[in-house]
Amino acid sequence: MTTSLILPHDLHGTGAHKVIAVHGWFADRTAYDPLTADLDRDAFQYAVADLRGYGDAKDAPGAYTTGEAAVDLIALADRLGWDTFSLVGHSMGGAVAQRVLALAPHRVRSLVGVSPVPASGLPLPPEQWELFAGAAERPDNRRAIIDFTTGGSRPAAWLDRMVARSLDRSDPKAFRAWLDSWAGDDFHADVEGAAVPALAVVGALDPALSADVMRATWMTWYARGELVELPAAGHYAMDETPLDLIRTVEDFLRAATG
Repeated sequence: MTTSLILPHDLHGTGAHKVIAVHGWFADRTAYDPLTADLDRDAFQYAVADLRGYGDAKDAPGAYTTGEAAVDLIALADRLGWDTFSLVGHSMGGAVAQRVLALAPHRVRSLVGVSPVPASGLPLPPEQWELFAGAAERPDNRRAIIDFTTGGSRPAAWLDRMVARSLDRSDPKAFRAWLDSWAGDDFHADVEGAAVPALAVVGALDPALSADVMRATWMTWYARGELVELPAAGHYAMDETPLDLIRTVEDFLRAATG
C-alpha cells in the first residue's frame, strides 16, 4: 500500500465549520470553481483537493482507489488541524467521502454526496463497461458519457469544454485505474447503519445515478439520510445549477450540525 500524500488543495473561507470537497472521475478540484465565489465563507471553510492522478497530483503514484484516497484525505485534515469536518463528494468523490466515513466515523460531522457513487459500487453492463473503460484513451467516449448523464440536453460547446478539461486535468492510466475501484468496490457494510447526517443530491436529468438509485442504496444505509433532486440538473450540478447546489448543500450542513 502506498503511503499517504498531502493532497494539493485550495482553502476557501474562514468559518468554524470545516468541509472537505472531493471531485469526481472526470475532473480535478477545478470542478468546484463555479461554486467558490458564492460560498458562505463566514460560516464554512472548504478544502478542495486534487486526488491522485488529477490536477496538481496528476503525476502522483498510487493505487488510485477510494480506500487510498480516504487515507489521503484524513492526512490532509490532520495537516490542516481539523479534528472533525464535513465531506462533500461528487460522483466518484461521493464514494471516496463514504470511505472516509467508514475509516474515521468519529471525525465526520455530516456527509453530502452530489450524484454520489454508492458504497456498493456501480456494476455496469458489458456495453457500458466497454464505453467507460475506453474513456481513458478515447475523448469521444468521455463526451458520450457526459452527454448521456446530462440527459442529452446540453450544448455541444459545453460538452467539448468538459471533455477538454477532463483530458487536461487527469492522467489516463490513473483515470482507468480509478474506474475499477469506484465501480467495483463494495464496502457498504462498513457504512450501513451510520448515524451521521447524510444528504444525497441528484439531478433529475441524470439517468445513471438517479433518485431511484439513491433510494435503493444511500437511503437504506444512512439512518439520517436525506434526498434532494434538482430538477434542472444532470450529473454535473456544479456546472449546471451551481446556485441551487450551494443553497441545498449549505442549508443542509447548517441544519444537520446545528
